[in-house]
Amino acid sequence: MSEHYNQKYSEDEIKSFLEKVKDCIREDKFIVSTNENRQENIDFINEYNLTNQRQKEILLSLEVEDLCHSLQNTNIGFEYEVLYVFCPQITLHDIDDLEEIIDIYIKFNLIERQNGNRTIIISFHKRNRPIDYLFR
Repeated sequence: MSEHYNQKYSEDEIKSFLEKVKDCIREDKFIVSTNENRQENIDFINEYNLTNQRQKEILLSLEVEDLCHSLQNTNIGFEYEVLYVFCPQITLHDIDDLEEIIDIYIKFNLIERQNGNRTIIISFHKRNRPIDYLFR
């Protein structure tokens, strides 16, 4: 595991964090990045026909046990952000309606502001690298 990954969390800390994130999801104060730099997200969403509602269901199903680690954002101008990586196993149907159990790599941050929180989902695709779970 990279020295830049943080796994120094208690289950209660992550539970509290996830509640804030899920509040954002329920209130539609989230976005899954689908810009030109996020082709992997676009391909995954299209391959499994993941409507906005289905994406929301997947995000709301995140559990403390799905946490892998956090890391500091290294993009210029966003160095203050902490990114969290979760990897739930979800049953999905592909475009041929074949059922698969997929490890979904989800990396996101929680932006906390006085006028309300929001969540930015940076990565939302099949797991493409080895991961270590913190609480499994």
